[in-house]
This record gives sequence, structure tokens and C-alpha cells, in this order.
Amino acid sequence: MGKHRRAPERQATYGEVIAIREFRTLWYGQGLSLLGDQLAQVALAVLIYERTKSPLATAAVYALTYLPQIVGGPFLAGLADRFARRRIMIACDLLRGLLVAVMAVPGMPLWTMCVLVFFVVLLSAPFSAARAALLPEILEGDRYVVGSALQNMTNQAMQMLGFAAGGALIASLGPYKALALDAATFLFSALIIMSGVRRRPAASQGSSKPSMWRMTRAGASLVFGDRQLRTLVMFAWLCGFYVLPEGIAVPYAISLADETLPVPVVTGLLMAAMPTGTVLGAFLFSRFVSPSGRLRAMGWMAMLSCAPLIGCAMHPPLEVVLVLWVLSGVGGAYQLAANAAFVQCVPAERRGQAFGLVQSGLMAAQGVGILIGGLAAERLGPEPVVALAGVSGLTVAAVLAMVWTESRADLSARVRAEATA
Repeated sequence: MGKHRRAPERQATYGEVIAIREFRTLWYGQGLSLLGDQLAQVALAVLIYERTKSPLATAAVYALTYLPQIVGGPFLAGLADRFARRRIMIACDLLRGLLVAVMAVPGMPLWTMCVLVFFVVLLSAPFSAARAALLPEILEGDRYVVGSALQNMTNQAMQMLGFAAGGALIASLGPYKALALDAATFLFSALIIMSGVRRRPAASQGSSKPSMWRMTRAGASLVFGDRQLRTLVMFAWLCGFYVLPEGIAVPYAISLADETLPVPVVTGLLMAAMPTGTVLGAFLFSRFVSPSGRLRAMGWMAMLSCAPLIGCAMHPPLEVVLVLWVLSGVGGAYQLAANAAFVQCVPAERRGQAFGLVQSGLMAAQGVGILIGGLAAERLGPEPVVALAGVSGLTVAAVLAMVWTESRADLSARVRAEATA
């Protein structure tokens, strides 16, 4: 008798995912909001610098965009489990549109703009948690991974397009009109969600709803009390190592620029390298690797996200640096598998809180990584700092890969069973 052959795993296609109306609605709304946000970031930076003439003030306001999600995210994300997720998303979009519209009023005091920025970013925590928790209800099985890959690629594309077009648009419209345009994107996003996402009841049913503090504690207990979930969270937060180079792209560009390629051009190339790799990696990983294969490859891909950065210690030319950073971005596609595995391990009624906690840690990891990288680059120079980030990240990724190998067997079997059903 011949050997028993394992049934091939079915992989979802981009076409069948895009054909789902509710997913298209979330996808369009996300792309619209992201494009507006990138435009607003450039407009805000221009506006703050015009008012203060201070690079420190400009950087401080940019850093302010990290703080609300780190501080408020773990508490407000629970709203996505406490109330209907569609309603949370619409309310957050309308409130953010209103706040940004106030920012667009010419002559608004600087301190008022800072307060408004804080609350605009704060509201993104429950919105993101609600959308992340809703997506697995719309897309099941491997469709969720493909949909996540599409959203990931959209994020990166909108970032590149927003930053590239932002300067030209602001030069013609002015920063206040650009902020007004961002306010309009939030309102359009709310309308799109109203028309395209069906009503669902709140995930937490029952007349007595727990307090936000109790929900936050319960979410932390769930996420960090389970070894498998804890490992997946650490995989997500590994990005603090491999996003560090983007935070010191300008000093790195200074060391590589010449007469033919000035600093702004080199900076743009460096900052576009990792997002380009991420788009490429997300496409290849979701399209050509089987669902269970992604779980097996996750550790190796995580190591790939950090290992190429070590090559920067050799002070290579720009072309080689770009290749190394693109490869790092390709490795970052492991986040798709980590995200899908996390969804499967968390009960549906607690996904909002769980996603909020992970997202807050993600923002903190990126912010702290960039801050440490900037301080270290002043003393050591950008190349050694990027290489050290690569070494540190590779070490952590290797440990996580070993831990994951021991704990993924049950999850792999479940994923394989779903994919062959």
C-alpha cells in the first residue's frame, strides 16, 4: 500500500476576498483615512515649524502622536468588546473628523492644536481595535490572512503615496486646507462604513457590563497568562528592532549622500525601502505559502526581518543598504502569520481588548526603539546602531523561534484541518 497523502491545503485568493462587500468597505475606508492621515502629518509638521521655527517643537508634536495609543489604548480598546463594533467605528470617525476640522481653522493656538492631536490619535485606539476584531467575523480561515495582507500592503502604499504627494499638495493648498481635507476623509470613511458594514450586536452580551478597568485587567491576564499568546505578542513587538533604521534615516542619508544624490533624495529612498519589502513579502507570503507553512516559517521570517541589518556594520554603499533594508521588510511579513494565529487563539468576544493591548505595546516598542536609536546614533553613528539593532533583534527572534517551535503543533494541526476541510 502506498503512503497516505495529506490533502492539499486550500489557499484563499485576493479575488474572492475583494468580492466580499463588507471587506471592501473596510478596505476602502482604511485607505481613505490613511491617505488623509499621511497628508495631515506633513501639514502639521509644516504648520508647527512655520509657527515655532523649532525642529525640537516639530519633533515633539510628532512624538505626541505615539503617546495617546500607548497610554489610552489598553483602556479604550475594550470599548470594541463592550459596544457594537460598527457603531464604535462610525462614532470614532465622526469625532475625529470634527476635531481635525477644528484644527483646520486658521490661527488656532498651538497648545489647542496639540490637545486636539492628542484626542484624534486617542480615538484611533478603539477604532483600530473594533476594525481588527470585526475583520475575523467577515473573513474566515485563510481569507483572513489574505485580507490582512491586502490591508498591510494598502497601509504601506498609502504611507508612500501620502508622504510623496503630501509636500506637493501642501505647497499648492496650504496646511490648513490639507487638514480640512483630512477631516473630510474621516467623514467619508464613516459614511462608507454606515452603508457597507451590517449591524451586529455587541460582543459582550448581558445586562451587566464589566468596568473598563476590569476588562483591561482581564485582557492583560488573557494575553500574557497564556504561553502561546505571550509568544505571539513578543513576535509582534519584535518590530521595535527592525523599524529603528527608519527613525535615523536622515543621519544615515547624510553619510551616503553626494552631489548627484542629495540628502532628501537618499532619505526618501531609505524610508521607502522597508515598506517596499513589506509589500513584496506580504504578497509572496500570503499568495505562495500554505496556511500551516506560514506558521512553520514564522520564526525564520522573524529572523530575516533583523539579520540583514547586521550588514550595515560594513558601511556598504547606498545600493547595498537599500537591498538589505528591502530584505528586512520582506522578513517582516511574518506578522501576517502571527496576527492570524493570535486571532485563532483569542475568543471572539475579547478580541477588541486583546488587539488594543498588543497595538499599544507595538506603538511603545516602535517609539522606544526609535528614541534609543536616535540617542545612540549621536554617539556611535547610524551604521553601527542599525547593525546593533539587527544583532539584538536576531537574538530575540531566534529565542522566540525556538519557543514557538515547541508550542505551535496544536495550532498547526487546527489550521491544516480548516484549510483542507
